[in-house]
Amino acid sequence: MQTAISIPPPIFEAAEQLSRKLGLPLSELYSAALTAYLNAYQDNEVTAALDRVYETEESAISPTLVKIQVVSVGESW
Repeated sequence: MQTAISIPPPIFEAAEQLSRKLGLPLSELYSAALTAYLNAYQDNEVTAALDRVYETEESAISPTLVKIQVVSVGESW
């Protein structure tokens, strides 16, 4: 899909330099950058949702589960 956007000249020039350095078309660089930004934003939403859950829920590990984990890992851990 094609789209038109406005980018400040310093950012555009830096993106052109980086695309040449990486050997990527400029459109692929923009797509990769936007994908990384969106993934980071979605990760923040997941963290916020978990924070809301643990405001009211206990997050401690039961002693029985801790013992099972220690036994499964062994003495070397």
